[in-house]
Amino acid sequence: MEKIRVYFEEGRKVTFAVALDWPGWCRKAAGDEAALEAMEAYRGRYLAIAEEAALPHEFEVVGHIPGNSTTDFGAPDAVGPWDETPMEPEEIQRQALLVASCWRYFDSTAEAAPAELRKGPRGGGRDTAGVISHVREAERAYASKLGIRVAPRTSWEQQRSALGNVLATGARGGKWPPGYAMRRIAWHVLDHAWEIQDKGGLL
Repeated sequence: MEKIRVYFEEGRKVTFAVALDWPGWCRKAAGDEAALEAMEAYRGRYLAIAEEAALPHEFEVVGHIPGNSTTDFGAPDAVGPWDETPMEPEEIQRQALLVASCWRYFDSTAEAAPAELRKGPRGGGRDTAGVISHVREAERAYASKLGIRVAPRTSWEQQRSALGNVLATGARGGKWPPGYAMRRIAWHVLDHAWEIQDKGGLL
């Protein structure tokens, strides 16, 4: 890859800059330029997930897509036309491995974090155990988007294995196309890993 392909998901209040080929590298801000700057500011942190992969320096904007109420709530939620293009098997495997790296990164971050995290200005926010529970339950809910069911008492290891197996096939068995599914799952787990780092004083 000579450049990092980026698209903008534009809501009424915020814009997400999303790396199309690098699951999890996605940041938001007020407007395209600010979102891209926020994404660049996380390059070093993303390298820890990409395990020293040689990230191209330049960005290439490949499109803009309208967001929705979920976008403005704070989560990337729009599928783009590029998601309808079948992915090559090698690319599917590369991105699926990045998702697995995001999971490992979250686990190691949560393990090193203090039990209590810094609260917001009004005292809101989850502690570490709450973030862990939220991520686990969100990933179980994502299973239906991939066309599978994960029972509530399934262990987290088995749950991730089920999700990872589907992602590695590149098959579309549910609502989410494979590429979007990997980006969305990776974004969520990394967003909360970075939250734990920031609020737990781990940087």
